[in-house]
Amino acid sequence: MKKITKAVFPVAGLGTRFLPATKASPKEMLPVVDKPLIQYAAEEAIAAGATELIFITGRNKRSIADHFDKAYELEAELEAAGKQKLLDIVHSILPKGVSCVFIRQSQALGLGHAVLCAKPVVGNEPFAVLLADDLLVGDVSITKQMVDMYAQQQCSILGIETVAPEETSSYGVVDATAITDDLLEVKGMVEKPKPEEAPSNLAVVGRYVLSPRIFDCLEHVKPGKGGEIQLTDGISALMEFEKVMAYRYKGKRYDCGSKLGFMQANVELALKHPEIAESFSAYLKTLAL
Repeated sequence: MKKITKAVFPVAGLGTRFLPATKASPKEMLPVVDKPLIQYAAEEAIAAGATELIFITGRNKRSIADHFDKAYELEAELEAAGKQKLLDIVHSILPKGVSCVFIRQSQALGLGHAVLCAKPVVGNEPFAVLLADDLLVGDVSITKQMVDMYAQQQCSILGIETVAPEETSSYGVVDATAITDDLLEVKGMVEKPKPEEAPSNLAVVGRYVLSPRIFDCLEHVKPGKGGEIQLTDGISALMEFEKVMAYRYKGKRYDCGSKLGFMQANVELALKHPEIAESFSAYLKTLAL
């Protein structure tokens, strides 16, 4: 069995829901407390054993590459000032033994196309896909949970959670048969169904562990609206050749693609932050009505 060491981050989106903040800065660089969203996703992948981080980027995304690059001037100034703690924080952004690859997605042709852009680097290996919009927090890295499940099941794994029936139109929804409380075999998928047309209320969130055969499926998927290639369609095609499982991960998701979810993440993670948790909690109590 090949160990999963590659993680793909589709980060070419425009982030229009956060305008004007994202006019010149990537949405993935929006900070939750003191770390950008993309760093949370990278740390999650690294905790799962990823040693090669593959970013599928677009225009105005240079700051993502800069964030994971070495900052010689900053590091020199921190070292000269004796600020070792801050220097350690900067060094920890990209641990030793972990490398980054940046691939430009020249056209915004959908999530499936973004994943397909990673084929030259991923090759014939299983890999993880993480969408930074979904900030997932658990006692064990959610991606690690899924990588471990892949090792057990030897097939693609989709991260899922239960959503309110009226919310199904915002997600890809699975038609699945339960194997255990947390593991289901996927029989079909529907992209953003109306509540009355949804096969379930089990929504696919922004975490996937995929077999390399997904690339062949994506290459043959018929483009949909706007010429986009949907990852959901690629996974549906994959199920004709291989078993696909859905995993109900253990943790909490913050939908940081929405303003409300982003603010919830900031508040709740601030309440757990070792530097400010106590004082921030006290401040929030002064706002209680």
